[in-house]
Amino acid sequence: MRRPRSGSPRAMEIAAPADTRLLAIAADHLKRFGPRQITVVEIADAAGMTHANVYRYFPSKAALIDAVAGQWLRSLETLIADIADAPDPADDKLERLIQASARTHRKLLQENRHLFDVYCAATETSRPLIRRHRTRMRQLMERVLDEGIATGKFDPRDRERALGLITDASYRFINPLTVRLDADIPQEILDQRLAAVTKVVLRALSFSIV
Repeated sequence: MRRPRSGSPRAMEIAAPADTRLLAIAADHLKRFGPRQITVVEIADAAGMTHANVYRYFPSKAALIDAVAGQWLRSLETLIADIADAPDPADDKLERLIQASARTHRKLLQENRHLFDVYCAATETSRPLIRRHRTRMRQLMERVLDEGIATGKFDPRDRERALGLITDASYRFINPLTVRLDADIPQEILDQRLAAVTKVVLRALSFSIV
């Protein structure tokens, strides 16, 4: 028996570009059924097309699932870019950036476990979408650090070591594998730990400790 189609109105589905419709339907099926249970045939049926037509846009089911994960990663990058481009002082932006990334990861874990597991699997195997994401996130982090150095908010001895400190200190809170390990820790405790770590990072950057 076929699963129910996506909840989007049919008229809206038809109006959207085919690849956009397929991604929306695949995201919905992934959230409800998990990556092993969804099929290209059912996604095609929900989109009102043949499964052969799906392969015009995505060469495989794995590529379609990766595209769903990539869409989420881009939304996170957009959020972080908005913070990096904000007019706030660099130290405030760095704190907000780390907190927003940690909060967004935790929210995905709580609200969409199947997509989070796909994200973890892609991270474990270092798939191309993860490598691109890491590069983009590093660029945004560098932008905030360099702004802080230019404005005198940060005064590190070594720029690369400063970047390494930020990455290492925030790793537990923004890497999906460690976020999953901390799933049972109350949010209040994680927030306290992140706040303490962030305070140490900002102090180290401001007082030439690294």
